[in-house]
Formats: sequence, C-alpha cells, structure tokens
Amino acid sequence: MDIKALADSILSNIEKVIYGKPQKIRLIIAALLARGHILLDDIPGTGKTSLAKSLAVSIGGDVKRIQFTPDLLPSDVVGINFYSQKESDFVFRPGPIFSNVIIADEINRTTPRTQSALLEAMEERQVTIDGVTYPLAEPFIVIATQNPIESQGTFPLPEAQIDRFFMKLSLGYPDFRDEKAILTGHVSESPLKQLSAVCGIADIIEAQNQVRKVHSSDRINDYIIKISTATRESDRIRLGVSPRASLALLHAAQSWAAISGRDYIIPDDVKAVATPVLAHRIISASQSSLRVTEAAENIIDYIVDSVPVSVE
Repeated sequence: MDIKALADSILSNIEKVIYGKPQKIRLIIAALLARGHILLDDIPGTGKTSLAKSLAVSIGGDVKRIQFTPDLLPSDVVGINFYSQKESDFVFRPGPIFSNVIIADEINRTTPRTQSALLEAMEERQVTIDGVTYPLAEPFIVIATQNPIESQGTFPLPEAQIDRFFMKLSLGYPDFRDEKAILTGHVSESPLKQLSAVCGIADIIEAQNQVRKVHSSDRINDYIIKISTATRESDRIRLGVSPRASLALLHAAQSWAAISGRDYIIPDDVKAVATPVLAHRIISASQSSLRVTEAAENIIDYIVDSVPVSVE
C-alpha cells in the first residue's frame, strides 16, 4: 500500500471543507494512522467539529458525536444494560463509543466521572460494563474539542486524561484569503454535505499495520530519549514527559515518515511531531501565564532545537 498516496487523498478531501490548514490536517491523519487520539483546543467557530466530521466521512467510517454536558452520565457514553420485558432478561445497549470516529464535543463541560468513562476506551480500546468487556471497533479514534478561554461551568481535564491524547492541536484563525474562501464556499450549503469517502476502513487498518513497521534506528531512538530526558531536567519544566510520551513520539514519527513516503524515520520526522505530541504532557515551572498551552509549546520547541541529533 502507498501510505503517502492514501494520506494525500484524505488531505485533499478534507481541504474541500477546511481551508488553509494542511499541516494540522496532516498531523491528524498521522495520529489516525498511529492509532492515537486528538484534543482540539481552540475557540468556538474555527472548524473543530467540521474537521472531525470530514475525517470520518473521508475514511468511510461510522461517526458519533457526543455533546458533553454537566448532566451527561458514563452510561450515555459507553452504554448500559437494561431489562427487556420481551427478552425477560438484561440486554446490553451499546453507547456511541462503539464507532470508528468519536467526536467528543466540549469534553471539559462534563464531570470527571463521565470524563473517566473514556479512559479505558482510549487506552485499551475496550469498555467494561457490569464485569463484561466489549471490544471497540477498529479503527478507533477520539477527537475531542474544548474551549480554552471559558472556565465557568467547565471541569478541567485531569493529567491522566490529557495523557491519553496522542496530540493536542489548535487550528487558529484563518488568514484573509482562506476566510474569503470559507465565505465563498459556504454561500449555499456546507461543502461537508458533498463530501464522500476516498478510502475504506480496511485501507486504514492496513495502513496502521504498515506504519508500525517503519524502521527506527538506534540513532533515532537515542534522539527521542534525549528529548524526553531534556524535559525532565529542564529548569523551565516542573513535570517532564513519561516513557509513554516517548513511545507516542516514536509512533508519531513512524506515521509522519510513512505519510512522507519513507519506510524509515529521519530526525526531521521527530521534529515535525514533537510539539503536538509532547507539549500537553508537561507542566511548566511557572503557571502564572494564562496561555499555559502556548508556553508549553514554546518550551518544547526550544528543547527540540537545542537537543543534538546523534551521529552514527
């Protein structure tokens, strides 16, 4: 399979709906092929939900949108056993989590109890209800959104939940030309309604399996470890990244190499994905800034630029 051609076709399809964000879209495709989950942290109206829906349509997968609210229960996410008079027994009713693409809209508006219902699903790709374990569909990706500027009526994600997200991204505002294209393209109806699949679920699963076979040399592994170690030793960081983050960085670099047309990782692959993979996993030494996410990104950028690449 030509993974680069597959990624390019998905990118071109999504760009019919989301204008001017090719790098962010490529990162999301890389996360999908690396079996990771995405947290889109941005202000309302920047296209977070449309991007998630476009991805689901492009890969021909089932998609479910969950609007997270304070009264949402864990059973509303994973499902519930209910007593059926027809069956004279308890019957399991699957929740929306049993889909290929889950859009967790405004995830920080629900309680920690409901947020934790996603932990097992995101990490182990299964849910356990009343002692019975149910496997989830493949591929499976959670694309969660949250609004960073609102705090009233929200429940900040705990560190354990944030660490489950493979990448954290922000789309940001479009430039003048792209915003004009948005106005022109949405005059009559959303282009999302005209979107169709460019591949199938089987293609994504095959690509995911191939991505894990992308070669990582000792030189690359050393480079990844040096970056992770630097986050633990930096005076600007109170809590550095864990070995899980190092593994996520490796898998992201594998995926980025594959969608770039290579079956081996080069240092530039690691650099391309380091910030979205690592920035949300650190706690900076100073939390006085209201733009904590931005500060963390700057710190990771500095570390990546300062850590030397091992020479073979």
